[in-house]
Amino acid sequence: MKLAGAAPAAISITIFIFTLMVESSGASAPRLLRRPLSGNNYYLTKEEHWINQTLDHFSPYDHRQFKQRYYEYLDHFRAPDGPIFLRICGESACNGIANDYMAVLAKKFGAAVVSLEHRYYGKSSPFQLLTTKNLRYLSSKQALFDLAVFRQYYQDSLNAKLNRSNIDNPWFVFGVSYSGALSAWFRLKFPHLTCGSLASSAVILAVYNFTEFDKQIGESAGPECKSVLQEITQLVDERLGSNEKALKTLFSAAELKNNGDFLYFLADAAVTAFQYGNPDKLCVPLIEAKKAGEDLVEAYATYVKEYFVDNVESYNQEHLKETDNSDRLWWFQVCTEVAYFQVAPSNDSIRSSKVDTRYHLDLCKNVFGEGTSPDVTATNIYYGGLRIAGSKIIFTNGSQDPWRHASKQTSSPEMPSYIITCHNCGHGTDIRGCPQSPLVPEGDSKNCSSPDAVDKVRQQVIAHIDLWISQCQSSGRSSM
Repeated sequence: MKLAGAAPAAISITIFIFTLMVESSGASAPRLLRRPLSGNNYYLTKEEHWINQTLDHFSPYDHRQFKQRYYEYLDHFRAPDGPIFLRICGESACNGIANDYMAVLAKKFGAAVVSLEHRYYGKSSPFQLLTTKNLRYLSSKQALFDLAVFRQYYQDSLNAKLNRSNIDNPWFVFGVSYSGALSAWFRLKFPHLTCGSLASSAVILAVYNFTEFDKQIGESAGPECKSVLQEITQLVDERLGSNEKALKTLFSAAELKNNGDFLYFLADAAVTAFQYGNPDKLCVPLIEAKKAGEDLVEAYATYVKEYFVDNVESYNQEHLKETDNSDRLWWFQVCTEVAYFQVAPSNDSIRSSKVDTRYHLDLCKNVFGEGTSPDVTATNIYYGGLRIAGSKIIFTNGSQDPWRHASKQTSSPEMPSYIITCHNCGHGTDIRGCPQSPLVPEGDSKNCSSPDAVDKVRQQVIAHIDLWISQCQSSGRSSM
């Protein structure tokens, strides 16, 4: 499943499952976050602004630039010294500033909200053709420097508007999913540029064989639904061997000639229900079908076609090889930096055992060329993985979210961590409310099975933000 958001490899990841992820997240791959894309009421603003961004922050010789899109929302800004909330966009097109719980926080703190689209995604691509060679500047490291440059650019622009100089407002960064990881990493790498960060469902640990992902799906499903899903997987594996064409046609996925792509697609279709706070849409009809003695594969196909079939193309490796197609982007980051290979555990798996490490490595090679594979060791050395040595970072996770096993779930005074526990608390619950997709205006928690669990964590988040911004202001700095 893609992360980015929501995620999601597609790591971005862009059309949602139940109506449609992010913001964050995409393609078929381990995309993190899929975002709702329609309806002006979903956004605080959609007015585009642009910055000339450096293509390669690590070269003293390459001075090429590209246009990078950003947004600003000033309705609640307490000028001139109010805080600036930097909302990080992740692995998908960023079409505005979402009207989720950040709208509530902005009003409470009198904050301006700004949001920068991730390089290569949406309208912020340096290249028209997304060849493997052209993608070499697509990385979390380059993205973090984009954020640092943008932060300085926007502060200078604000100072010019206010006819002042050498003054910094207090900044605070926010992100969900992959962008949640960027939020944590930004505070880690640029502590002088922000008072702190909220890292919601932040996937800070690069994982090669992510077996915990599938195990969490089983726990979130509960014994009865898990058993039905496992039976469906067994039946699908059998029918794939006896009548492949009819089976794929049943799921409106005949274009997926590669059986691994097809089985990954079917696994992700179930994942999205738990990841985004809609477990009953999946489990209730399947359990009822089991009790009624109905064909379980047909029952599952009904669910897939109603909620997930629009994503079929993004699971097709032949489609991912096309260099004019943005579904490649998150997969490139997966195949070079973070992996998150959602493989079947050795026993008690829900997804097919054919979705294994070899499938993922073959995909990386097939789509991006020989020698392409993720160096998760280097990524974790660079950022620290779960041993991240940061400060003033808030980590939050939903109890049902499989991605939480790549996030920091242990708490410390400098990096508090909270798990929001409820039946439909998934990816980015603290920011998105329930369900996590489609978008709930202002991230309302009323549809969470335990609104109190969400609200209690939000109160803790508010207390940390208030304290850390106050510490910045008392020191006369924008960071500490």
